[in-house]
Amino acid sequence: MLFLLFTGNQEADAAQGQVTEAWNQVVPLIRQGPLPPVLPKADVEAIQVLDAHGRVAAATPELVGKPPIATFQAINRNVRTARVLCPPIGLKGCMTVASYKVYQPQGVWLLYVTVPVVPWYGETAALLLAIGVSFVATTLITAWVFRDLTKAVGPVNAIRAELAEITATDLDRRVPVPRKYEEIKSLAETVNDTLDRLEGAYTRLRRFTADASHDLRTPITGMRAQLEEALLHPRDTDWPTMTKAVLTGVDRLQGIAADLLTLAELDAHAPICRVPTDLRQLVSAELDRRVYRKEIIKDLPESVLVDCDRLRITRVLVNLLDNAERHAISQITVSVRTDRASAVMAVSDDGAGIAAEYREMVFDRFTRLDAARNRDAGGTGLGLAIAKEIAEAHGGTLTIEDSERGARFVLRLPVLDARV
Repeated sequence: MLFLLFTGNQEADAAQGQVTEAWNQVVPLIRQGPLPPVLPKADVEAIQVLDAHGRVAAATPELVGKPPIATFQAINRNVRTARVLCPPIGLKGCMTVASYKVYQPQGVWLLYVTVPVVPWYGETAALLLAIGVSFVATTLITAWVFRDLTKAVGPVNAIRAELAEITATDLDRRVPVPRKYEEIKSLAETVNDTLDRLEGAYTRLRRFTADASHDLRTPITGMRAQLEEALLHPRDTDWPTMTKAVLTGVDRLQGIAADLLTLAELDAHAPICRVPTDLRQLVSAELDRRVYRKEIIKDLPESVLVDCDRLRITRVLVNLLDNAERHAISQITVSVRTDRASAVMAVSDDGAGIAAEYREMVFDRFTRLDAARNRDAGGTGLGLAIAKEIAEAHGGTLTIEDSERGARFVLRLPVLDARV
């Protein structure tokens, strides 16, 4: 487009130059004479001179004996004007007619110079050249883009094909990562990261399912064996003792089922009922309500206001106390305090403690560590997992911190402004 506009402007300038050249040749003849009746054609289409009375005084051969080709002239003090006439009188086709005023003693003479109309694109050859170049350029660019897109789509198709073949039985497979095309490379790496997380989640789910099945099957198997033994030897069976043993197994089953339901609710992000709560008062009330086999040391120096679900935070405290009671030697310490913008509740025991490398693992569901802190003392293996999920649902954290002796579990919750 720019090339055609440039060519058109060049042609228009050339035509104007031809008109100006004709003007330079004819005006001296008008003013100084002699003005021949037949003028040389020069490089323009036609020339015609009208005297002060509007009569044709001179013209190029094709206009000899013909009337004036136009009647317009420049207005006011302008000397020159131009119009496109289709056609001028005595000529054929559309022409650009330039009109000049030539001042003579007897009046104003008019000089008409005609040239062909110059289209905006210039010559036809320029138009054809531009069309040809545009076609070739478009073809080359299209071919290059098609080739480049074909190369770019190849890795995408490979990723799609690999994803289509990945199933639950082969989550270890990964999509190919191309070396070129940063966007597609980033996409492939993101997909592989997602597959890594999916494989990890699926592995944890399978392990959780296997552990849950084992923990449910163990008490069921024990109760079944006891009942079958009692039926085989009813007279030799101590029925009250056997009944208590079966009830113990039922309680364990009920505890596991309740914990599984609680985890399902937490995983589903069920809404929690938050109310402003004095954490010190909540902890003190729960400690006074229950009777523990180990000595409980209270360290509750100040009131701390939090926005929480009282039942669920109480569940966290109970789970931590149950865990501490199973592993403490003689005493358990419970403290509540404020640490900047956090309310801190800590439950410590004087047992064997937990090694640093296991402090994250103990919050996994059905986690088994060494014999010192496993679930053989009546726990379901879900209490700490539930406590951590509840803490995170409240926007807080549950961690294990260093202590001089035993394990120290620390719950941190956002402090609520007392004015609220």
